[in-house]
Amino acid sequence: MHLDVPFVPTGEGVIRAMLELGGVDASDVLYDLGSGDGRIVVAAARDFGAQAVGVEIDSGRVALAQAYAEEVGVADRVCFLEDDLLEVDISPASVVTMFLLPHINLALRPRLLTELRPGTRIVSHTFDMGDWQPDQRIPAKYDSIFLWVIPARVAGVWHWQTAEGRHYQVELEQRYQQLSGEVWVDDQLAELEAARLWGDLLELVVLHEGDYEPESIILHCRDDRLVVVSENQQGAVARRVGSCKQAPTG
Repeated sequence: MHLDVPFVPTGEGVIRAMLELGGVDASDVLYDLGSGDGRIVVAAARDFGAQAVGVEIDSGRVALAQAYAEEVGVADRVCFLEDDLLEVDISPASVVTMFLLPHINLALRPRLLTELRPGTRIVSHTFDMGDWQPDQRIPAKYDSIFLWVIPARVAGVWHWQTAEGRHYQVELEQRYQQLSGEVWVDDQLAELEAARLWGDLLELVVLHEGDYEPESIILHCRDDRLVVVSENQQGAVARRVGSCKQAPTG
C-alpha cells in the first residue's frame, strides 16, 4: 500500500485536544502512527506524563523528532521507530493517535481491532474509520477529532447464576461496539432494554416481568469470562456457553 502521507504539522491546540479526548495520563503507553516531527509524542510525555512511541517511515523526520525530545527534556520517556506503521508491533499501546489519510485508516482498522487490548483508545484527527462509528467526536479548528475505544468481543451466549440462585442467560450479537440480543431470567424471557459496550465494560439493562424499574448489570470482560462488578450481583461470573453472530469488522 502507498504510504506517502503528506506531512502536515498538527497545531498545539489540536494536539492537546486529542490527548485530552484520549484520556492520556502517566499510566499510558501512547503510540503515534506517522509521528512526523514528534510533536504529539513529546506533548504526551511532557504535558501528560505518558510513555510515548512515535512511528515514522522518514528517517529525516525521525532524527528531527529525537532532537526535539532531547531539547525538551523528555528523551528518557519517548522513542521513535523508523518503521512502516502498517507492520510495526502496536500491541503495547494503551492509546493510539494518528493524523493519516482515509484509506490508511481503513487499512489499519483490522489491526487495531485484533491486536490491541479491549479498552485501548484510538484518537484520529480529521479522518474517521468508515462504518466503525466513533464513541465520541469533537470539533477541532477546521474539522473533527474522533475517539474509538477497542471493544471486547462479547458476541455469544452467556450464562451465570447469582448468589441468590437466580439464573441469567443472554444472547448477544455484535458489530464493533454495537450490540443487540435477548435475555432470559430463570428461563423466562425478559426485556433487554439496552446493551452497551465501552472497551472491556459491558452494561446490560434488564426489565424483569412485573417490574417497573429495570436492573442495570455491569460486567467486566476478562478473557472468556464476564465478571459482574455492579453491587446487585457483584462477583457472579458469566461463561460463554454458545456462539452468536460476530459481524465482520475488517
